[in-house]
Amino acid sequence: MAHDPRTADAAGCLYVVATPIGNLGDITQRAIDTLSKVDAVAAEDTRHSARLLQHLGLHKPLIALHDHNERARSGALLDRVAGGEQIALVSDAGTPLISDPGFVLVREARERGLRVVPIPGASALITALSAAGLPTDRFVFAGFPPAKNKARQDFLAALANETGTLVFYESPHRVRDTIDAMVACFGETRQVVLARELTKTFEQFYDATLGALQALLEADPNASRGEMVLIVAGAAPVDNSLAQATGLDIDRLLKALLSELPVKSVARIAADATGIPKNQLYERALQLKTS
Repeated sequence: MAHDPRTADAAGCLYVVATPIGNLGDITQRAIDTLSKVDAVAAEDTRHSARLLQHLGLHKPLIALHDHNERARSGALLDRVAGGEQIALVSDAGTPLISDPGFVLVREARERGLRVVPIPGASALITALSAAGLPTDRFVFAGFPPAKNKARQDFLAALANETGTLVFYESPHRVRDTIDAMVACFGETRQVVLARELTKTFEQFYDATLGALQALLEADPNASRGEMVLIVAGAAPVDNSLAQATGLDIDRLLKALLSELPVKSVARIAADATGIPKNQLYERALQLKTS
C-alpha cells in the first residue's frame, strides 16, 4: 500500500546524502548544510565518515549502518525519524545505495510513509561515464561482478548480447580475473575504458580493447591499483545488409561453423565468405556461443 509522506511528522526526515568519491572539494554546499542540521549520521564506516565530518568542522553522533547490520538497525533508526528526528544516510564515498548499503532502510522508510529526501552529488558511475567517451544514451549499471569464477562467467554471459554500454565496479585484487573473463565472454576486440582513482591525485583513464587492457594489466601492476570503474562498449548488432543481398542466414552459418571450430576461425572464415567485417562476426559468434 502506498503511503503519503505528508501524513508523517513534518519534522522527521531521512536524508540520503552523497559524499565525495575522492576529492573532498566535490562535496556540495547543500550536503554540508544538511549534515550540519541533522540529529545523527548513519554511516557505512563510522571511522571514514568521522574524518569527513571533522574536515567539515562538524560533530554529529555516528551510527554504523552496513551490509551486516542494516536489517537489524533500520527499524530503530526509522522510529527516530517517525518521532521527529532528522537522520542523514551516507556511504563511504559517492551516492548511498549505488552498490552501497541503504536499500533496506530507504525501502522501509517509504513503506512507513516517512519523508525521504535525496541530496545529490558525486557518483563514481556517472563520473566515469561522463569522461569515458563511450555512448551514454543507454547504459546498464551491473555493479560488482561475482568473485567466484563460475558465477562471474554466468553473470557476464547474461550481458553478452546487451547493446547498451555496460558499467561495472571492480576491486584491485579482482580486476585482472574480471578482464580475463570479459575477454572470454565479450571478445578481445570489444572497447573498454578503465577509470581508476577518480577525482584523486593519480586519476587515470585507460581506453583500449579488452585484449589490450588484459595485456596492460599483466605488464603493469600499477594499472590495477586503487578504486576503479570499468565501462565496456555494448554488443554491436551485426550488419546483415550484405548477407540479405545474397540470401545468407548469418546466424545459421556461424552456428554450423561453431560446432567444429573456435570463435576466431569462425569469424575469419565467415568474413571471407560473406564480406561482413570480421570483428562484427566475431562478436556475433561469441554471442551465439554464450547464449
